[in-house]
Amino acid sequence: MPKESETEGGERIAKRLARAGVASRREAERMIEAGRVSVNGRKIASPALNVSEADRIEVDGQPLAAAEPPRLWRYHKPVGLVTSERDEKGRATVFDHLPPDMPRVLSVGRLDLTSEGLLLLTNDGELKRKLELPSTGWTRRYRARAHGRIDDAGLEPLRKGLTVEGERFQPMQVEIERAQGGNLWLGISLKEGKNREIRRALEAVGLVVNRLIRISYGPFQLGDLAAGAVEEVRPKILRDQLGIKRDPEALRGPAQPAPPAPKPGARKPRAGAKPGPALSSGPKRPSPGGSPGGAPRGSRRG
Repeated sequence: MPKESETEGGERIAKRLARAGVASRREAERMIEAGRVSVNGRKIASPALNVSEADRIEVDGQPLAAAEPPRLWRYHKPVGLVTSERDEKGRATVFDHLPPDMPRVLSVGRLDLTSEGLLLLTNDGELKRKLELPSTGWTRRYRARAHGRIDDAGLEPLRKGLTVEGERFQPMQVEIERAQGGNLWLGISLKEGKNREIRRALEAVGLVVNRLIRISYGPFQLGDLAAGAVEEVRPKILRDQLGIKRDPEALRGPAQPAPPAPKPGARKPRAGAKPGPALSSGPKRPSPGGSPGGAPRGSRRG
């Protein structure tokens, strides 16, 4: 068995588990420290371990299966669902509401309970990590309805970047779209996604967000995807936008071993959700409507 201090050759055990879609790399490290992972019949207590294709890996006593290709889905998250696999308060989660024929997936980033719109899902932890990194440089675009009054000059602190309760927010692109009663509709773009960043930043300039819709994440658009619906991104788009072929080798360098497959004990993968277009075109914009309960139609703006 590899020694837990090994760092040469193969790949880190947490990375292997993340590639398999068992969990994010950070969560995989916690699973290892909790004694849930074994290699070649021995439980390991530290993620400081490299494994190769020859090593036999088990999670909760179940072996990892063969490798599966990275896949990506667009999901229109409705208001009222938590973006986590389990919720300590017993609230409904995004994963409770996915089609039964979906394999086990991870969310790319999060949307909070009262936010809605585009949420990307993947079966591959390394793809999740890659898409979440600020270095990827992808812009997240939102439409926000906020109560209050402000002119364009009042939004300058957001464009320059500001600090809220000791946390620094990077500059955002913000524009006023229109007024609606006592509310304003704003278009907002940013390249990072800190916890409740938009709500906290707008509150700092006197606006209270009462609806927040993510309309795009990098090149992937919400489009006309209905609330609660999910569509798989076509392999051609994965290849064109991310350089990913339907081959699990695609996310690693030439010296990396093949990733294993889905989490043991999870729902047995069946046929995936019907593939659909991941990108949309044209200047069409969602109709905000007057009711906060209405399901938005995603903007097709770039």
